[in-house]
Amino acid sequence: MDAAPPPWEPPLAGTEVEHLLGALDRLRMTFRWKADGLDAAGLQARVGASALTLGGLLKHLAVVEDNLFTAKLRGERLGEPWATLWDGDDDWPFTSAADDPPERLYAFWDEAVDRSHDRLAAALAEGGPDQLVHVADGAGHHASLRRLLCDLLEEYGRHTGHADLIREAVDGRVGEDPPEEWRPVSGPAADAPWPPRRTVTRR
Repeated sequence: MDAAPPPWEPPLAGTEVEHLLGALDRLRMTFRWKADGLDAAGLQARVGASALTLGGLLKHLAVVEDNLFTAKLRGERLGEPWATLWDGDDDWPFTSAADDPPERLYAFWDEAVDRSHDRLAAALAEGGPDQLVHVADGAGHHASLRRLLCDLLEEYGRHTGHADLIREAVDGRVGEDPPEEWRPVSGPAADAPWPPRRTVTRR
């Protein structure tokens, strides 16, 4: 019998939703691997003239996850921790990350992704990727859930590329996907059941 694929591997021949979610989770896991196991100095390291840091990316993507699956999906206000901490300034997650200890930065991301799995599963239980969501353009045309997922894939694709370069500069870690035996060593994900949760797509 062939060995089971790693938990971040998308299906070989699934449905549209399964492929969207599989690609998203692989990017999430690759990003998390690139950011994992660092101290404050590693999370604040920069490359060249860029102000980006892995700590800033962890915090930024945590905000993106929560904002997409609350405000954009449902029109709901962001809950904690952002309701208390964030004033809506897009730069704040990047600029404030240097003030957060590593365990808090990892927790921001791990917990936001966990909430996203729950919220997305609930949305998929109500309808497929064609369903319209709260966010709309200036003419009142609402986006679809498919558009939200594609936007999040684009966001992770861009920032996982940034994380590739930053992590290589920190300690030489390189690679397209995590090693098959990898699991997080920092943050709440280090104590969570393995393999990680994935969004349920059955209706």
